[in-house]
Amino acid sequence: MEPVHLFDLASRKTKWLSVRQSAIAENIANVDTPRFRARDVEAFTDVMDKTRLSMAATQAGHLDTARTPQADKVKAADSWKTTISGNSVSTEQELIKAGEVSRDFALTTSIVKSFHRMILTSLKG
Repeated sequence: MEPVHLFDLASRKTKWLSVRQSAIAENIANVDTPRFRARDVEAFTDVMDKTRLSMAATQAGHLDTARTPQADKVKAADSWKTTISGNSVSTEQELIKAGEVSRDFALTTSIVKSFHRMILTSLKG
């Protein structure tokens, strides 16, 4: 059984959420730009499937298989509509995504707070 690296996982999730929020904000900022294509980031589960936790090399001769998270890869988003100007940003769709990001931030923060309290309680005895 592998150990659970909760705080590292939460850190990766919040980094991914901030990149996604940036992509959403860029889409909303360009809602009236002709031929602008809406963009979104790769799903977090896909990022985690491609990224494994590994040990860091302590000497040059050691094998280093560490891979960086691909949270900053941005792809074309599936859009609900495309306007005559070629713009594919749907304000409603982007606001729904922004709500999802906000909910995920709150959930991740709540989980970390709960585990932090649990650790402090166990240390106090």
